[in-house]
Amino acid sequence: MHRIRPTRTRAAHALAALLLALLAVACSDATGGGSADPLRLPALHAEPDPLAGGRIVDAEGREVLLRGVNVNALAEYWVSGEFPTVFPFTDEDAELIAGIGWNAVRLLLSWSRVEPTPGVYDEAYLDEAAAAVRALAARGVYSIVDLHQDAWGPTLAARPGEECPTTGEPALGWDGAPGWATFDGGAPRCSTAGIRETSPAVVAAFTALWNDAPGPDGVGIRTRYARMLGHVAGRFARETAVAGYDLMNEPNAFTSAAQEGLAQMYADALREIRAAERAAGGFPHLVVFEPSALWSAVGRGAPPGFVRDRDVVYGPHVYTGGINAASLTRDNFVVARDEAALFGGAPVLVGEWGSGPNRAEDPDDRYFLFHQELQDEFRFGATLWTWRESCGDPHKTADYRAGRIPYVWGEFEVDCRTNAITGPRQPLIDQLTRGWVRAAPGPLEVLRWQHESGVLEASGAAAVGGQEMLAFYPAARLGAPQVSVVGLDELRAVPAAGGNVLLVARAAGGDWWLSARPW
Repeated sequence: MHRIRPTRTRAAHALAALLLALLAVACSDATGGGSADPLRLPALHAEPDPLAGGRIVDAEGREVLLRGVNVNALAEYWVSGEFPTVFPFTDEDAELIAGIGWNAVRLLLSWSRVEPTPGVYDEAYLDEAAAAVRALAARGVYSIVDLHQDAWGPTLAARPGEECPTTGEPALGWDGAPGWATFDGGAPRCSTAGIRETSPAVVAAFTALWNDAPGPDGVGIRTRYARMLGHVAGRFARETAVAGYDLMNEPNAFTSAAQEGLAQMYADALREIRAAERAAGGFPHLVVFEPSALWSAVGRGAPPGFVRDRDVVYGPHVYTGGINAASLTRDNFVVARDEAALFGGAPVLVGEWGSGPNRAEDPDDRYFLFHQELQDEFRFGATLWTWRESCGDPHKTADYRAGRIPYVWGEFEVDCRTNAITGPRQPLIDQLTRGWVRAAPGPLEVLRWQHESGVLEASGAAAVGGQEMLAFYPAARLGAPQVSVVGLDELRAVPAAGGNVLLVARAAGGDWWLSARPW
């Protein structure tokens, strides 16, 4: 923490009265007259740093933390029962996401929908994605377009009557690749101990991808995948509300040969994306690359190096302590940071994290709070899994087959006897709605949120004079805060979604410090 000059601190406390006054007249010039919209979404780029860790920076030079949630409303899943596999995404969803204070959504798309036949793209589907991007952007939320897959695709469910070895069981179908790009060679569609990635058919389909096996028209399917990503990037080439693209969710690359294929796919995809952006008169967006799906289970394992530019972001899924018996520790974040250093010190965006929402109801279970505290300490972006989960999602199929009523994840209770949404999970939402700095004027050095006391502290150095700081405070739960600042001028409060508050100020230049707490 930087040294605070007492006279400036005492003067800053007087701004709390101004803050309350602004909140009382929220609809009357609360943005300070002529100031830029605090919810604007400037284009983002990466600033790698192999020593201190990379940062995501906007076009105004501010460090931006991307925090939010995964939305699967546009994903195409295998259908196994009577219920829809997803819930639609609405303007109300976008408003509720903004009300939690989030500024990012990892928006899932499926290759099977983007490119239903080789080289032919479904523009109506991409229009749906664009509509979701616009709805989120109107509320100050970036979209990270994620080409999602789980266990290859929806066509690799076990065949009717398929028999599996005593150590296996008929595989479920999932999401991702189109049928025309699925080459499993007739391999068994059986998983072991419920692990979907062990299905021989899934392994064979991924092997065909890594080997760029020719598709129906003779073009390799890895080549087709990279071109598909380029087409998507061309659609959003000039869209600043699109933060970037996640190249592939949790790729199955468990052997050295598969790892080499993964690295080549990443290089090909990045080349196609950049070419499409240039052709459309756009700009380079962030490109998120992930380690293999094993990372979620074992908490380590960087992918191989690949030909890249500086605007790449490392995207491991830090599920330790959330989906297994291991305990979440600071070391899990150290590993992610150290692996990012292998790629020139790329910024880190934890594309998925989370656990059973009922854990937030236990006052002795700090999983959700602790994970977010680590995100703050390491300045990682992060998107929670997930927003809404339907009872028809393949993740729930095994429960139905075992005669159990499923329990869905997400911020909403769902009755899986009817698939009816019965209300929000308020204990979870309360733990996710927290004070934090969304955009810092220059490098952010310290960010701390104390959930129990409602105290937000943040500081930085080397701020450029006039740069705007933007912080979120959960006033709906805690009331209007009293605010202290050093090195920040023109402090003002802006009403935010859900009855919360955005704190906006301009850096004087150099060191700065912010504290906000309940009265």
